[in-house]
Amino acid sequence: MSFILHSRLASDTTILGDLPLCQVLLSKEALGPWLILVPRKEGLTEIHHLPEDEQYQLMRESSAVASLLENSYQADKINVGALGNLVPQLHVHHIARFKVDVAWPGPVWGNTDGTQRAEELQLALAEDLRVDLSNITGFVSA
Repeated sequence: MSFILHSRLASDTTILGDLPLCQVLLSKEALGPWLILVPRKEGLTEIHHLPEDEQYQLMRESSAVASLLENSYQADKINVGALGNLVPQLHVHHIARFKVDVAWPGPVWGNTDGTQRAEELQLALAEDLRVDLSNITGFVSA
């Protein structure tokens, strides 16, 4: 089976590129930098459905992305979560959180107004993040 990104993820994000296991997406939500890792495997809904070696690879990629957000944006906290309640395709959110963001200190889900970043700001942030991601082994820019 070939990998197809869920339509909701495709419409709500910008594709930044690929790590060895995951496609890297930038949420259009105007809250922090918000990256999403999607393992390029069809039919997955849960992390434990991945073979063990790919679970470890996902953790390596997740940790690298979380470190990037923390170090590049001096986030107060990095929220990492794999909910999948609305989008069943396995995906892992990595959200740089700041004490001044609209949802702080609560979770982002249900605590923002859904405002999307202006397109020119989205494109500029995407380019900045591609540069940062290029320092992670195996990243290939979109």
